[in-house]
Amino acid sequence: MQERCQTRHSLQIILLISCAVPLRFALGQPAPPPSLDEILLRLEGNLNHYDKDVPNFFCNEHVVSSLSYANKHQSTVTDSVFRIVRTSSGTLTESHEIQAVNGTPAKGEHVGGPTIVSGVFTGGLDMVSLSQNACMSYTLQPIDPGHPNQPYVIQFTTLPNTQRRPECVLKEEGAGRVFVDPATMQVTRMELRAPNHVINPAEAGIWHISIDYAQVSLVGKTFWMPSTLTSTATPSGVYTPIVYSFSARYSDYHKLEVTSHIVPFQ
Repeated sequence: MQERCQTRHSLQIILLISCAVPLRFALGQPAPPPSLDEILLRLEGNLNHYDKDVPNFFCNEHVVSSLSYANKHQSTVTDSVFRIVRTSSGTLTESHEIQAVNGTPAKGEHVGGPTIVSGVFTGGLDMVSLSQNACMSYTLQPIDPGHPNQPYVIQFTTLPNTQRRPECVLKEEGAGRVFVDPATMQVTRMELRAPNHVINPAEAGIWHISIDYAQVSLVGKTFWMPSTLTSTATPSGVYTPIVYSFSARYSDYHKLEVTSHIVPFQ
């Protein structure tokens, strides 16, 4: 009889504990914020999803490229159809079909200067991921639990040249930050500053670039694509200030499809 009472008492304790656990969550106690490694792991998964699943696509691209030198200003406005196509090896490649230059109809495949920026769709977000741990130092800014909708901010800095490896995406010294949406764990903005960027074979200087990302639906799947891009480069050691500027806007994304029609022989 004593053994039965002890058994019943133990069962009561177990039942109380099992009831207390769901009660704690039912009261709405917030989950602890994610760690830096947990966020990087999610970003790595997003990159793998993009690299593996994004189809061939095209969108509208509006580019303003300019050069300011002393009191002079040169600017070129280019409207294009921008394409991303996957090669047989799986590599994503970028191309342009020029529609107009400075408002005048034009044809071509290369966006003109004075300055250009490329590679945004094929490696822009790889800098912040687990695969770049050997190349970058990452710091997660403190998360305010009282504002759960605020983005997570990860700062990144390239490691010294002696520690960087050939697989590093960023081949030069640089630092910046990304803003991560806590609901989707997707990067909504990336900022980068490179102090010794090669602007052209004759000039090097400070380069700033920022990219905003927006949600795009293709073939029933969601991807986050660049929506706007702003870039400025200022050569160092020049007597007269020079600024190379580049801004781009991307919109109206569509899957790139090739259709064929068999014409009967007559």
